[in-house]
Amino acid sequence: MNIKAVIFDLDGVIVSTDQYHYKAWKELADKENIPFDETINNRLRGVSRMESLEIILKNADRSYNDKEKFELTEYKNDIYRKSLEDLSKEDILPGFWDAYHHCRDKDILMAVGSSSKNTKKILKAIDLDDAFDAVADGTDIENSKPDPEVFWTAAARLGVDSKFCLVVEDAVSGIEAAKNGGMVAVAIGDATSSDKADHTIKHLRELIKLL
Repeated sequence: MNIKAVIFDLDGVIVSTDQYHYKAWKELADKENIPFDETINNRLRGVSRMESLEIILKNADRSYNDKEKFELTEYKNDIYRKSLEDLSKEDILPGFWDAYHHCRDKDILMAVGSSSKNTKKILKAIDLDDAFDAVADGTDIENSKPDPEVFWTAAARLGVDSKFCLVVEDAVSGIEAAKNGGMVAVAIGDATSSDKADHTIKHLRELIKLL
């Protein structure tokens, strides 16, 4: 493959904050007396905050207006952001540095492409805020995955054509976004269930053999 850039999803690929998301959504759901469990939580992977809320509210016994929905997302995000204070560089997932240094050695550009609006806060918490050539996140886009907008934004900031970009994703919606954007899609974690991925890996270190 003639890969000139690697775009990493953040949560579940570089670092895992799933437990923090779950705790925050669970607290919100309990407050509103809405059923919520890990099965529902898994459906929220890779989608925006408001879209996640809409999925949760499908189980509510009443409707919510736009103002109430906004307040609920702010409530959840306040809980989540506070929990991120516990993050550190020790939370970087195994294999990341192997893949990172391999890309640097081969002069392959690297970016983060994440739907999260907390991306920069998370990168700073784990001491990776200056580690990438570009970052595209939820503050830059209007359409969440499986729309390819966040990956296209990352590629544009790198100055690399989509066909030369490889995306590493742990969410099925992220794999779909990569393919919708004309990029090579590598699945890890939950995304390995996708039949649209070009490659699947069990460990981020395995990315080395693809580059």
